[in-house]
Amino acid sequence: MIVKNIMKSVVKLTVLYDNNSLSAELLPEPDWGFACLIEFREIKILFDTGESGNILLNNMMHLKIDPLSINIVFLSHFHHDHTGGLIEFLKINPYVKIFYPQSFPIHLIDAINISVSEPFPVSEFQEILTDIYTLGEFKGLIPEQSLVLRNSSGIVVITGCAHPGIICVLENVKKFFPNETISFLIGGFHLHKMQNEERTKTINRIYEMEVQSIAPSHCTGDIASKMLKEKYGTKYLEIGVGKIVEI
Repeated sequence: MIVKNIMKSVVKLTVLYDNNSLSAELLPEPDWGFACLIEFREIKILFDTGESGNILLNNMMHLKIDPLSINIVFLSHFHHDHTGGLIEFLKINPYVKIFYPQSFPIHLIDAINISVSEPFPVSEFQEILTDIYTLGEFKGLIPEQSLVLRNSSGIVVITGCAHPGIICVLENVKKFFPNETISFLIGGFHLHKMQNEERTKTINRIYEMEVQSIAPSHCTGDIASKMLKEKYGTKYLEIGVGKIVEI
């Protein structure tokens, strides 16, 4: 259990890579995958890198985000639609700290290790920096980690695909932060392949866990996103490339 004095700091999230784009000109580009920039205090974190380095860097350019300003790369899991942009990004900014699940495939670990970045394989729950946490590597067929930030609004959770199950992710948040509110949940929830009964049960459970605001993206799926919008009303946020959220 984590107990601390909570600083009044805004978490700013900018969606860099997603299946949808909110730009009227469709620039930046949509593509299957996910990445977002997290700005918290003086730290800039690139969460996942999408499928294509060219698209990632193009979107960053259009959004006026300098790759050299990023301090940390946080990789949720090994799938190419979340790590495909890493090598191209590291060609521009090889000086970042990279946090990745320790069971990453060897070819990805080698790619990280041959750069001049600082590699940090993750196994357990840990605090990366003040009020910035990884929930640790969730074991399974597709190991994955999720990112948590903590400010005066409560707990902000970012998930790549939630392959271990979005409820599993949220239950672990509750375990480590039992007396705090989950103020915002964003990312892929991997509900697009679920049967209707399981999808409904999962969405109801998310709501019962008192997640205050929600922003489903990527692999959540259109059906589940529509259901979440009906459930959350004004607390539901449409997400796509170019979306900026401040919590």
